[in-house]
Amino acid sequence: MLPTPSPEEGEVAENMSPKKSREGTPFDEVQSLDDPRLFLNREINWIDFDSKVLEEAMAPSTPLLEQLKFLSIFFNNLDEFFMVRVSALLEQYRSGVPSLAPDGMSPSKQLALIRKRVLPLIAAAQEYWSKSLRPRLKEAGLRFVEYEDLGDKHKNFLEGYFKNEIYPVLTPQAIDPGRPFPMISNLSLNFLVQLADPQKGTRFARIKVPKNLSRFIFLPRNKEAKSYESLGFSPNARQCDVLLVEALVAQHLHLLFPGLQVVAAATFRITRNTDVEIDEDESSDLLETVKDLVDRRTFGEVVRLEVSSGVPKDIFLFLVRNFRLAPFQIYKRRGPLDFAGMMDLCSVDRPDLKDEPLLPRTPPPFSERTPPYSVLRKRDAVVYHPYDSFGPVLDFVRRAAVDPKVVAIKQTLYRVGNESPVVDALMTARKNGKQVTAVVELKARFDEERNINWAEALEDVGVHVVYGLVGFKIHAKMCLVIRRESEGVRRYAHIGTGNYNPSTAKVYSDLGLFTADKAICADVTDLFNAITGYSRKGDYRQLLVSPHTTRSGIVSRIERETAKHKESGDGYIALKMNQLVDKECIQALYRASQAGVRVRLQIRGICCLRPGVPGVSDTIEVTSIVGRFLEHARVFYFRNGGDDEMYIGSADLMPRNLDRRVEVLVPVREKVLRETLLRDMLEPHLADTAKAWKLSVDGAYSRIAPAEGTPAVDSQKIMMQHSKGWNPPERSDDR
Repeated sequence: MLPTPSPEEGEVAENMSPKKSREGTPFDEVQSLDDPRLFLNREINWIDFDSKVLEEAMAPSTPLLEQLKFLSIFFNNLDEFFMVRVSALLEQYRSGVPSLAPDGMSPSKQLALIRKRVLPLIAAAQEYWSKSLRPRLKEAGLRFVEYEDLGDKHKNFLEGYFKNEIYPVLTPQAIDPGRPFPMISNLSLNFLVQLADPQKGTRFARIKVPKNLSRFIFLPRNKEAKSYESLGFSPNARQCDVLLVEALVAQHLHLLFPGLQVVAAATFRITRNTDVEIDEDESSDLLETVKDLVDRRTFGEVVRLEVSSGVPKDIFLFLVRNFRLAPFQIYKRRGPLDFAGMMDLCSVDRPDLKDEPLLPRTPPPFSERTPPYSVLRKRDAVVYHPYDSFGPVLDFVRRAAVDPKVVAIKQTLYRVGNESPVVDALMTARKNGKQVTAVVELKARFDEERNINWAEALEDVGVHVVYGLVGFKIHAKMCLVIRRESEGVRRYAHIGTGNYNPSTAKVYSDLGLFTADKAICADVTDLFNAITGYSRKGDYRQLLVSPHTTRSGIVSRIERETAKHKESGDGYIALKMNQLVDKECIQALYRASQAGVRVRLQIRGICCLRPGVPGVSDTIEVTSIVGRFLEHARVFYFRNGGDDEMYIGSADLMPRNLDRRVEVLVPVREKVLRETLLRDMLEPHLADTAKAWKLSVDGAYSRIAPAEGTPAVDSQKIMMQHSKGWNPPERSDDR
């Protein structure tokens, strides 16, 4: 069992003054940009991000089923946080590794502070579910019920349903000297049952609630169900009550142990370390190695135990003893465990409880029936999902698959979903005799198994499948189409900030650039060749590519802005991304601020830069938007003395993206397109006063409110209303 980190290490100072961090750190004596006080802890800052998700769930303006969605996302985020980040801290703590973070916080202090921050968030989420959201859903006709609330007719029917449909699927596992404590899979929902055996005294047994059982039992209101099949998931929940399957199992546990008495029972759930390392240097077959990783992840080391509140003492001690956990790894929960699974209920047909559906537009030139090749030869084009349809991206690949002039397609695939029209199009292209290369990233966390299946399916039809590079994840989002035209071979590329996944394209806000620019397409060709073959190429004509030039390219542009500001005084940098963690990039921004450059950062998730430190980051403002759509686009803008530059792409400014991944940032080379994206997309987001939060010098976030008497600026709503698209009608002269 691990020793418990000292509670005192996690204490947080209250009543912070403006010149102190949330931990009570003064900044008057900062002498160096290496000072740990200048960097916010990434784990604590991530918790602040998830707290904003929870706030969105509790916002009165959020429709009820959208509240349930955000509440599910909040818990799902926590699951992944413990599986990956907390597990890494536990390993550091156990190994006695000193702090690896720029802020210098020790692993033990981080673990203690994480618990201190997470516990009240979980309590707030549970209370909101039980005292607000659940009652309001009931008033709206979507009623969650407990077993004891049911009438005799329903109970009799459910007893038959349990005996015939659920009982045969359950497997009680006895725990005794001959049958040791079973291996519990990651995030599975389980019962631990305490039994009284007339002959041998107290016994314990575990029962897993199988994933293939429907979580929700839909009971016809005020009448009997006609068949067991009618109890499954129902998209129309107006005339049904909802009972969670674990409540039905709990009521009938005694049927699983004839001759013994059920003394007590409790639900529990464990979170395991899923960040299992792959020794790629020792692997002769990456595909088989990743398959083994997927199997091993299910039974990684236990990081967290969740148990239902009110758990009997004997059951609690039995679990703690067998999992060998320290107190700080145990979380008692009120309400349903596995709340992330409640997301499935959001698909019920209750439009009155959801956001009004977004009807994405198809902007020109993609609104034309003809392929956009002739337009792209003249000018670049941008799409911005989900406000713009994902159709142009799919059509780009689909049309290439059947176009007799197309000779080859090259595509990266990171997370494409369970059903992938992009993969289908690549298969069609290969069947039509085209050369098709698919770079499938097998190491995309939590998507490994799905990507393995896609890779094998692509190989079966003759697609040249590449699994990536040893030591690197291929995170770049690129598609290259090679077409033989009357003037010769011509290349067309799509480079995006998000995955080739039509499902996530409906809820993630991502940019995509279509181009026939010769230099950019030549760079994309060279990068594909580097991924699929052997290459030591590090410099590219237009692209910034990790692990070679992304960090140096961004830092050099920050430094150039700093130098030009000293000359002209109009320095301006605006960056929008998911995470900002990299120390070198943060220090470059600090130097820019010290020179007086105005820096506006919109960081959705983790931000380790501390804004507003006197003499260090006075001119830096950091905001974060959490709204209906997940802000996922990465945009890097530099005024550059009037000769402005803008890049979009897949990379956040984190060490993993800059050093251990293949990432791409592509310049928006056309001036009119840059101006449109800056004016109509980036600036409204930076001006948001409806869904934005501001990061303060103390490390805390606060909602941004509109000025008195002025309407709130809702950037996502503005994007939905932006009917013109982003593409100028004519090509600019300075491409």
